[in-house]
Amino acid sequence: MKWIAITTLLLTMPILPRADILSVHCPAGCPTNPDGNDLVFGHLYALSNNPTTKFSDWVAYEVDVTNFGASPGRNWKEDPLLDESKTLEPSDYKKANRELKIDRGHQAPLASFAGSKYWPELNYLSNITPQKSALNQGPWKDLEGAVRSATGFRNSLYVIAGPIYSDDYGVLPRADEPHKIPAGYFKIIYSANGESAAFFMSQAEDRNADYCTLKKPVPEIQAMLSFSLPALSDYRTIIERLGCTNNGEDILLD
Repeated sequence: MKWIAITTLLLTMPILPRADILSVHCPAGCPTNPDGNDLVFGHLYALSNNPTTKFSDWVAYEVDVTNFGASPGRNWKEDPLLDESKTLEPSDYKKANRELKIDRGHQAPLASFAGSKYWPELNYLSNITPQKSALNQGPWKDLEGAVRSATGFRNSLYVIAGPIYSDDYGVLPRADEPHKIPAGYFKIIYSANGESAAFFMSQAEDRNADYCTLKKPVPEIQAMLSFSLPALSDYRTIIERLGCTNNGEDILLD
């Protein structure tokens, strides 16, 4: 009789909606946090670290002119908030550039936070992924610069970025623990009111590729991911703000 009563109680209890992940780093709502991932809120960004791939599935941050400054340098460290088994170590990237032409690529860019006293957090390996040098130093860097140029005082932009995996893309030559190198990356730039522009860049992008040609509709990015993005819509205003023209494409709305 007791089990019948418990079952009846469970069936009649209201089904509560899943709680949103709320943070100043993602005012439209953060992406969902996949099962098994560690959700980390730093001073300058929020991220969802995947212990299987050893990299963050997404990193969310605000680009605000008050954080700009001269580049302070790079001092790679493990994220002190994460268990050492869940991310790579600085030594795991040894000879990656020489043998594979792979850089340590920032998801939240160091240049956007060089003026903050918390800039060392940008060099935690939870914010780093293996990126081909041509991509990291080409269209990925150019888009980061365009985002900074598009911001102003009290006129911030927000970004969600992360890796996308497909077939086995190989491993770092000196890493001593299982991991997965991404096949490409997404980046979504949006304003506080949810107007956005999305981009996808593969590891094979040419160094001189124009980031404007790599824009994708938000739904296409969502289809590549195993977690849910916040409700964002493609808008011509954000594309133009980033220095791109519309070229009459239907995916960009007024």
